[in-house]
Amino acid sequence: MSIISAPRGTRDILPSESWKWSYIINQAALTMKDFGFSEIHLPIFEHTELFSRGVGETTDIVEKEMYTFNDRGGRSITLRPEATAGVMRAAIENNLCAQGSSARLWNWGPMFRHERPQKGRYRQFYQIDAECLGIANASADVDIISLSIELFRRLGLRNLEVVINSVGCEKCRPVYRKKLIEYFTAHKDSLCETCLARLDRNPLRILDCKNESCGRVADNAPDIYDSLCDECREHFAQVRLGLERLNFAYKINKRLVRGLDYYTKTAYEILSGDLGSQNAVAGGGRYDNLASAISSSKIPGVGFACGLDRVMLVMEEQGCSFGESPRVSVYAVAMDEASRGNIQTLAYELRKNNISCEYDLTGTKSFKAQMKASGSCRFACIIGSEERENNLVAIKDLNNSTQESIALSEAVNYLKTRL
Repeated sequence: MSIISAPRGTRDILPSESWKWSYIINQAALTMKDFGFSEIHLPIFEHTELFSRGVGETTDIVEKEMYTFNDRGGRSITLRPEATAGVMRAAIENNLCAQGSSARLWNWGPMFRHERPQKGRYRQFYQIDAECLGIANASADVDIISLSIELFRRLGLRNLEVVINSVGCEKCRPVYRKKLIEYFTAHKDSLCETCLARLDRNPLRILDCKNESCGRVADNAPDIYDSLCDECREHFAQVRLGLERLNFAYKINKRLVRGLDYYTKTAYEILSGDLGSQNAVAGGGRYDNLASAISSSKIPGVGFACGLDRVMLVMEEQGCSFGESPRVSVYAVAMDEASRGNIQTLAYELRKNNISCEYDLTGTKSFKAQMKASGSCRFACIIGSEERENNLVAIKDLNNSTQESIALSEAVNYLKTRL
């Protein structure tokens, strides 16, 4: 019988790697707490309408990449391709921004997109997501950008670049959209088939195309800054001022538009020079129209997301620390068959007191084999006939091979002082 393997574009996060993921998540949790964000947990699947209306009918995600199916009730369900729409849905449904209040929420977990797997990109991937809801002021944009920068600083990432842009709003974007259609129509012969399809429906996405020919055309496209309304122009100026106030270096890129329809005003990415062409480790921006796209509410928002797979890649390539790898503190060793029950009792007592401990669960390993198994631990707690008779335990420090016998009742306190 052939082995059943994991589906293409997915992978197992094995113990040799999962502890690194835990380190990143723990650092994220501490950083979010320091910035006043609370954790929220969302469903892995949502009604398809949430994404088609919120993310946008003409985006690549909705048109090509979503895992969508009908449930037994005939309802269209989609595995979440991103978290922002779900966070906004949860905030509206649970009145988290009622009566003009705000909410700072973060989450992490798996997302799903049917796209070509490549280095650092999977069909089931994991993201850290942070959203600030209910605040329209540019200070919230600066806060989100500084949050993502601080997270990466704590993780030890280097060679990072902050890139920002404004994508306007519903008042000024139609003016810019008209200019883009006129410009790209005059250069249709140089556009790829995908961009030709976007020309009338979503011309801003052409600016983001990675095709070389399209890129050369997009480089000379009209700037959005000439089309911004006074409100968007002032908002962008305040974002830049806030970043400068915090001494954050940044670059303006007129081609940065992000891939989702809900973005308004600020769009930004954090790039790494260590990831080749797929070099964004985080991205986000403002989305003041998302709430009204999925409900009758009007709730401004700004946020960011970063992929754990990509962050892991950059950290490993840059030699960043993940802290200490997990190590069991104690291995309980039975010198003879009669002592196996004693070490089982000892192991549980240590575990109750938050001291990690292993012992031979098979009950078949010799004393020599047990000592060999203890090699990755800090201490070996050994019980034989002499120790049983005198209520003692021999504790061997495996770092320096010293050993001493102490009262069994003092083992917990003794180990706590040594660990």
